[in-house]
Amino acid sequence: MGQLVNGNWDPAWYDTASTGGRFQRTVARFRNWITPDGAPGPSGDGDFRAEPGRYHLYVSYACPWAHRTLIFRALKGLEGLIDVSAVHPDMLDDGWTFATDFPGATGDAQFGLPFLRDLYTRAVPDMSGRVTVPVLWDKATGRIVSNESAEIIRMFNSAFDGITGNGRDFWPEPLRDQIEAVNTRIYRGFNNGVYRAGFATTQAAYDEAVREVFDTMDWLEDHLSRAPFLVGGVVTEADWRLFTTLVRFDPVYHLHFKCNRNRLVDFPNLWAYTRALYQVPGVADTVKLDHIVRHYHYSHDTINPNRILPINPVIDFAAPHGRAAPQI
Repeated sequence: MGQLVNGNWDPAWYDTASTGGRFQRTVARFRNWITPDGAPGPSGDGDFRAEPGRYHLYVSYACPWAHRTLIFRALKGLEGLIDVSAVHPDMLDDGWTFATDFPGATGDAQFGLPFLRDLYTRAVPDMSGRVTVPVLWDKATGRIVSNESAEIIRMFNSAFDGITGNGRDFWPEPLRDQIEAVNTRIYRGFNNGVYRAGFATTQAAYDEAVREVFDTMDWLEDHLSRAPFLVGGVVTEADWRLFTTLVRFDPVYHLHFKCNRNRLVDFPNLWAYTRALYQVPGVADTVKLDHIVRHYHYSHDTINPNRILPINPVIDFAAPHGRAAPQI
């Protein structure tokens, strides 16, 4: 997703030559936490107190990692507390841009910057490293709180509860060990597995990754034949972390990333589960298929050099699903 090297933009954000053709994701750099009273969180610095209107969220509607944060913002009633800027779906030589010539691309609502990299260098002038979404920005101090989606959703899960009165808990303490174990398996085999398959540059690396993708989907299909959700019979963060990859699978990963042994709709339990989560109030508005299809097929010219956008099937996520409605 692009990186700044010695202050200059480099669009090549992954290198498979040194890894036997295997795609490897880098670690997020900004790891501070918003807390109810501003006390330090598990990592980074303190003084990021939960306050209405203090924070701004930068996202791409195409990105599954950013999508997680939009879902938690909606489910936790944070729309009026944390405003949002959405980048353009095209990520080309200049990386993520704030161009507005695509429906839903908002521009930079704070500073009117042209590129997301300019936000990073506004926070850290000599910034080097990857420029990614999501970005959680602190208006009060002009700093990046976090660009790690897994941690942003946990902040959103609880840090603002005293302000909103929204006690929905997707990270309940009794289930945390189970959630972590499920997250770990799904991240490697599926969330990141589709990328490992799609960006592989050797047959061996692709075969290894795509096998894990479908091993994981087979395991999920079996699990969901016996349980309504992933952990404890209730909706947790594990379900929402899985959902953002599932909703992209047939429009993008099946074709574009060559994960084509099966489609999502070929797994009856997974497909019904995806529709059940999509139909939770507030979630459908976070799913922008036009951004998703455009971004992947148009931006990844190493995979699709002619930038041909596929016709794609019509996918009805709002169709009846036959499962118990999630109680959240």
